[in-house]
Amino acid sequence: MGIERTFSMIKPDATKRNLTGKIIAKLEEGGLRVVASKRVHWDRAMAEKFYGIHADKPFFGELTEFMSSGPIVMQVLEGENAVLKNREIMGATNPAEADAGTIRKEFAQSLGENSVHGSDSLDNAALEIAMCFSPDELVG
Repeated sequence: MGIERTFSMIKPDATKRNLTGKIIAKLEEGGLRVVASKRVHWDRAMAEKFYGIHADKPFFGELTEFMSSGPIVMQVLEGENAVLKNREIMGATNPAEADAGTIRKEFAQSLGENSVHGSDSLDNAALEIAMCFSPDELVG
């Protein structure tokens, strides 16, 4: 596949527990390079915009409330097959099903508070990166 860029987010449950450095270390040890990063605190409107694809789902309100409950760390990661590599390092969405050594197996508290988000495709990575970073913030 070659060198790709993907979007990664460290969620409020992980920033609250001071896990940012440990999570970034796992991503870097897995072969990904951080080319942009910023810590922000979304309001509910931004969380709703970002997760708009899920607006008709029953968990949407709970998700957007959680995502606006504290700081997050947004990142652009670069590397060989970055989308797939990031998803492998994160582990399954449900931490009970995640492989040993993955971020979610080690750090997630529940299905809802699973510490990280990562793009699921190159197309979504491009959309999420454009939504959260300006071109001059990408310093690859």
